[in-house]
Amino acid sequence: MRYFRNTLRLVAIVLVAAVLHYILPQHDVARITSTEVIRMDFSSINRHFFAQPDSGATELTTRDVRLINTVKKPTWVLGFFQRKGEKVLVYRNEDTGWIWPPYFKFDSSDLQAEASANISTAANEQWVVITHYGWRNRFFTIYPNAVGIRPVSGPDVTVIPWFNIFFFIFVAIAALVIRGMWRQFRERMIDPALEDAGEAWDKVEDRADAVGNRASGLWGRIRAWAATWRRKP
Repeated sequence: MRYFRNTLRLVAIVLVAAVLHYILPQHDVARITSTEVIRMDFSSINRHFFAQPDSGATELTTRDVRLINTVKKPTWVLGFFQRKGEKVLVYRNEDTGWIWPPYFKFDSSDLQAEASANISTAANEQWVVITHYGWRNRFFTIYPNAVGIRPVSGPDVTVIPWFNIFFFIFVAIAALVIRGMWRQFRERMIDPALEDAGEAWDKVEDRADAVGNRASGLWGRIRAWAATWRRKP
């Protein structure tokens, strides 16, 4: 039973970590090489990893998807740390609207124009910070969704993910507050109720023992009276 509970806890932790890694904003230092629009047919697998068409457009099984092609600096731990080297990465550019995740993005057309304005080459580099959420998976054709672009002076700029820092601080404080409230609720409500239930059960057992003792005493007197009727040797 202990291993089963530990397995459930581990699975829950992994699922929560995966959801947070997908929806929390990440910041990539990248150089935009081109932008394009492609026609995509969504499958039952990758459809859940795309947001929606532009606000006001009709939802179809196939539609145009804006892409931003880049060369980026690799990062890890939600963009907290930057690694050496470069790699290519393709971002999608879709409205999120009022649905999940709550980025309330309605300006994908403007963002595509901003990305096009920052296209550069290796000979004339223009680096930007791309804020995005989501994953890149080549097998299922999944792209992270870009939600913001801002030019920076160079590839070695330090990006501090303030939102993620404050988010985890808030989660830690909320967890401590909820834990304290639960402990107070347990001390004031659950523990006294359990003690009362235990005392009531003890009284029931005492009464049962008393009834059993009276019954055994009565039965003993009956047996003694019956013994007086036996023929004596």
